[in-house]
Amino acid sequence: MVKFEFPQLDHLSKLALQKRPANLAFVKKIQKKQPSGLDDVVHKLHKKAFEQYSCLNCANCCKSISPIIIYHDIRRISKTLGMKPGDFIQSKLEMDEEGDFVFRSSPCPFLQDDNHCQVYSVRPKACKEYPHTNRVNFAQILNLSVKNTFVCPLVYAIFEVLRKKF
Repeated sequence: MVKFEFPQLDHLSKLALQKRPANLAFVKKIQKKQPSGLDDVVHKLHKKAFEQYSCLNCANCCKSISPIIIYHDIRRISKTLGMKPGDFIQSKLEMDEEGDFVFRSSPCPFLQDDNHCQVYSVRPKACKEYPHTNRVNFAQILNLSVKNTFVCPLVYAIFEVLRKKF
């Protein structure tokens, strides 16, 4: 069984910055060689990492970045909150520089003190998919995943193992 070393949150940014050159070199190598079986390896690592670490210990993604909020998310969340979609947009969202809706404030307005999500059952699609390490065609999001090593201890730990494997 793979034993991951998850960095402490207060050291994550510094460690990710130190490993960034190695991670970018790894990404370039993977994109050039396109090894078969990458998805299988990453998905197994994803599963094992989540067996060893709980997002409730961290919630750094909820505290520091905003997901893209699509209209289906807006409808679902606003309905759950008993709000009109327009009122939800006006009170909680803003448009980013790329024209996508994101949360107006950080941390996420639905993050509770115990790191649970107030709207977990109807959370945005991007939140359900984060940190994207179980995504099909993982090679297509390697650059995004390098950015996520600065946010998510699991992604950082998975990259540490991936660089050794490939």
